Amino acid sequence: MSTRESQPSKGEVQLLDHEYDGIRELDNMLPRWWVWLLYGTIVFSAWYAGYYMSGYGPTPQQELAVSLKEIEALKPPAPPSGAEAAKAIVAVLGNAKNIHEGEEVFKAKCVACHGDHGQGSIGPNLTDDFWINGQGRIEDIAGLVANGVAEKGMPPWGPILSADEARDVVVYVRSLHATNPANPKAPQGEKYELKE
Repeated sequence: MSTRESQPSKGEVQLLDHEYDGIRELDNMLPRWWVWLLYGTIVFSAWYAGYYMSGYGPTPQQELAVSLKEIEALKPPAPPSGAEAAKAIVAVLGNAKNIHEGEEVFKAKCVACHGDHGQGSIGPNLTDDFWINGQGRIEDIAGLVANGVAEKGMPPWGPILSADEARDVVVYVRSLHATNPANPKAPQGEKYELKE
């Protein structure tokens, strides 16, 4: 039998000589597009490995640093805290507009733990003279709102609230002092006399 005779003609199926459990294997050529795709991936992998292993490409640490910078740029600026916040809050203390807007933020974020009138439920009563964290001063309240109290389950609201929202909610909480709501939670913490 000549070589020409052993070559299958177009459309003819060529079987290999071996058989396994009644199954015979075909001996077909791979499609050309598949072979070129294979060669292309081999060339690309060689280029990719050379580019990143030779130091031309960024390292995973460099890519992470770039991603973290992008994330930081998307974060809103943190509201002021401490003495800075206290000055901004004292300037609007007692302002009806700020109290009303602070009440809206309080109702949206704080009612579940502190009750609808600050009387306390899961969280402490905000209307009495007793404070678990801080002494009830403006800067103490601003710090608690901004940083939260992780061990007590209060989240830090500083990254979530805008500076105006944080200021207004502190103004509202301060306005709750000595309001004597119905069914207040029992006093917790140390007693501090607040000067109005």
